[in-house]
Formats: sequence, structure tokens, C-alpha cells
Amino acid sequence: MIDPTSVLPYRVTDRNLALELVRVTEAAAIASDRWTGRGLKNDADGAAVQAMRAAFDTVAIDGVVTIGEGEMDEAPMLYIGEKVGSGGPAMDIAVDPLEGTNLCAKSLPNAITVVALAERGKFLHAPDIYMEKIVVGPDLPDDVVNLDSSIEENLRNLAKAKKRDVSDLVLCTLDRERHEELIARARQAGARVQLLSDGDVAAAIATCIDGGGVDLYAGSGGAPEGVLAAAAIRCMNGQMQGRLLFEDDAQRERAREMADGKDPTRLLGLHDMAAGHVLFSATGVTTGSLLKGVERISPTRAKTHSIVMRSKSGTVRYIESHHDFSLKTNRPS
Repeated sequence: MIDPTSVLPYRVTDRNLALELVRVTEAAAIASDRWTGRGLKNDADGAAVQAMRAAFDTVAIDGVVTIGEGEMDEAPMLYIGEKVGSGGPAMDIAVDPLEGTNLCAKSLPNAITVVALAERGKFLHAPDIYMEKIVVGPDLPDDVVNLDSSIEENLRNLAKAKKRDVSDLVLCTLDRERHEELIARARQAGARVQLLSDGDVAAAIATCIDGGGVDLYAGSGGAPEGVLAAAAIRCMNGQMQGRLLFEDDAQRERAREMADGKDPTRLLGLHDMAAGHVLFSATGVTTGSLLKGVERISPTRAKTHSIVMRSKSGTVRYIESHHDFSLKTNRPS
């Protein structure tokens, strides 16, 4: 018989770590919120990066950034390979300090700050290139959709699984020229299409949330965002497939170097992108379908809204936090 006390310390540490992650995304959200609507996306992103990096110094992990702001010579902080944390379990870290920089700069919905953690070596290692993605929510037959199937077939199969008509389904995708054919064919099949200017991590998560308004997310976007979305989808028991897209031989060779002998062009399942025990946290910067944005109550007080998930338990928590910056220990960096 297992002694319950023998596993208790790990469980407590794991749960505490999930809450520590929320503090990291909250710090980035509060910092970037000061730039909301000012039209300066780089300044907003820079503020989020600095705040997130400083917050990581208090997190009890031995962390290595595997998905971040770019290579070491491209980013001063949160670059790929950077070590963060104050010491503890060995973890891989995927970050997007401000998912939707344009959304924040223009004060549009769905800008969020995002962090995901996995056991060392469990996140897909890939360069910052495009990834083709398809995502659906939980409680559906395995492989109900497939990247190698047409959008018409995927919509028909999804409608059948949900016991609905294709005309009841909402496909969400980025509003890009490269998606014109996908959009046209989905509409011709009878589906409704929701177009995004930016921010596909929140859109992918929306497929797994009751009332999220999205039945299927499809199209191509950033590979780092794909890994972050995969971490969240793992926690919510959804389904996701991906495939890296290469613009030239240099990108293909870089991906091959990072693939540990695996075919970089292979179809990626959910566990290929985010395996093992995964933690995920996001905080809203601007109010959207997933989270409310930062609310400034007064010059020294703010309210944040976050979502934190653990794949081990399948727990999804929504956290509303009140911050008082007049207290020195709670003042944002």
C-alpha cells in the first residue's frame, strides 16, 4: 500500500508551481497593459518580456527556455536556451510574453500573456517558423479531424460527431491571404467562419471551452504558438495536429538539427508537441473571448484575470487577482 505522505510533497510543489506561473503571466500582463492602445507594439512586447523575465527569478524551477523570443543573438531576454528560475525540478519553458502585440497596440480583443512548462525534453524543439494546425475540443472520437483530410471532410466528420449540421459549425482562422482558399471552401461547405487579425493561441483554446464559440481551429501560424496551444489543449483533453512549414532549405535544415533524428516534416500529434506533465498559464491583457483584460481600478490598484491548467489532474482554474502597487513587494517591475 502506498504511503500517502510519500507523494504529498510532489503534489504540493506541483500545485504551488502552477500558482507561481500565474504570477509570471500576471506581471507581464500588467506591464504590457500600460502600452495598450498606444500603437507601439514593440514597446508593449518589451515591457512584457522584462516583467516576465524578472518574475521567473522567483519561480522554484531549473528552467530552460525552449520556445521564446528567438535565438540568443536576436533577443536580450527569454531567448531560446536561456536558463531561468531559482532552482528546482528541471523544466522546459515555452513563453509568449505578449501574444497579440498588434492587438495590445490597437486595444483590440484577445491580447494575452502566456507561459507553459513541461518536464525537461518534452516540448517540441523547432525554429520560429510557420506551422499548419488543426484543433478541436474534448469529448470527440479520436482523430475526428486530420490535417491530411480536406476541410470539407473535416467539417462533415466533426458535424457528425457533434450530431449537428455543418451549418452549425464555426471555423476560426487567421485573416491572412494564405487562408483565402480555406475560408472559401469552408463557407461553400456551409460552415461559418470567424476571422482573427492576430492571436491564435486563444482561438485554439476556445475550441475546448464551453461557450467559446469555436468548433474548429485550422490554418497556419507560428510554430511557437502551436506548441503553447498544444500545452493548453493537453490540459483540456482536446485534439490537435500540426506540421512544420518551411520557406527555404535553411529553415528545413535548422528544424532537422533540432529534431533529434526525427523527420521534421512529419505529422505532429498532440504529444509530439507537448508531452509528459504540462502546466499552462495565461493572463488577459485586453478583454476577449477567453479572458477579461487588465482592469485599472486606480493609479495604484489593478485587477487581472487568468487561466491556469495542469494536465496531470485536468484541472482548469480561472483566477481573479487584485494587485496593490502601493505595497513595495507587489509593485510591478
